[in-house]
Amino acid sequence: MAALQFTEEQVMLRDMVRDFVDSEIRPIAHKIDEEERIPMELIHKMRDLGLMGASFPQEYGGGGFGEVGYCLMQEEIARGCMSTATFMGAHQSIGANAIYIGGTEELKKKYLVPLAEGRMIGAFALTEVLAGSDSFNLRTRAVREGDEWVINGEKMWITNGGIADVVSLFARTERGITGFVVETKMPGYTAGPPEKKMGIRGSTTNPITLENVRVPASNMIGDDGRGFLVAMKTLDAGRLGLGAACTGAAKQLMEYTARYAKERKQFDVPIAQFEAIQFMLSDMAVMIYAMESMVYRTALDYEAGKQISRESAMVKLYCSEALDRVADIAVQIHGGMGYSRELPIERYYRDSRINRIFEGTNEIQKVVISRDVLKKNGRM
Repeated sequence: MAALQFTEEQVMLRDMVRDFVDSEIRPIAHKIDEEERIPMELIHKMRDLGLMGASFPQEYGGGGFGEVGYCLMQEEIARGCMSTATFMGAHQSIGANAIYIGGTEELKKKYLVPLAEGRMIGAFALTEVLAGSDSFNLRTRAVREGDEWVINGEKMWITNGGIADVVSLFARTERGITGFVVETKMPGYTAGPPEKKMGIRGSTTNPITLENVRVPASNMIGDDGRGFLVAMKTLDAGRLGLGAACTGAAKQLMEYTARYAKERKQFDVPIAQFEAIQFMLSDMAVMIYAMESMVYRTALDYEAGKQISRESAMVKLYCSEALDRVADIAVQIHGGMGYSRELPIERYYRDSRINRIFEGTNEIQKVVISRDVLKKNGRM
């Protein structure tokens, strides 16, 4: 693949993460899937490498690598384990990033710094039973009492909900949807048992309940009633990171598949010599080229401060559907071995499917894209 133009620092980050994934994550990816947990020792190793806040400015404890650096990191982590990439995305790209996008300077110093340094684990809580795709319809309520907000409600499908120290949580006040930083040690915060999932099984996903959780007024993210805008802007970056993870997983699947096609023989010749196999590999390569191109083009626009809601929706929509197709081709070319747990192909296949659902279903992405197209009379 033609190389994109990255800075020397970005290349160093990518290479460091690739080496780390090969030595520390890939060897235990099967175990993470089987045991349905990411070892805390692995999280501590990522913390020690400075990965937990790679995207944030150094003044907030981060690595200063920006969105492009974050996407490079997520691409490499997802090559080894999509569960670990999901954990990282929930912690950094949406959990901590909501505070970075909408929080006061005081809130950033109080929470963003320890999150970026990996001394705290973050999560993002928007989804509810009746507020999935219809995220504006959330029922969790926050009522002001003096210098505190009292929060009551339930959230579901919260990635990192059972292991997080801090949650960027959205509730409805008299003025509308508002964001709050909730510490999970606060009385009344309860995480339910982790969900049993088809894929990304190592990523902890929990329902959470809030019963009279008292949060200091200073923990409000942004302005009262303006939290929905913060949530949507946060998800723009989250969808971009998701696209990067899909790109990394797709690249790894193509490597596995090309190698297998040259080794596997049928009719006394490697199956790579068959045109049917060559065409499937060609389809993989085209999709990956498009995925990579749109992820980093959009990441550069994001860093430049441009409005990227339409573009990040396109990234999420295309990359998640392309990874599903790449994973399906990989299973088909590997045949019975692709369906067996003996190889990691079936794990990538299972892990891929969620990407069309979380961070906003792909149907919602089409709504976002089409509304922007109509608003701009079809102009790109």
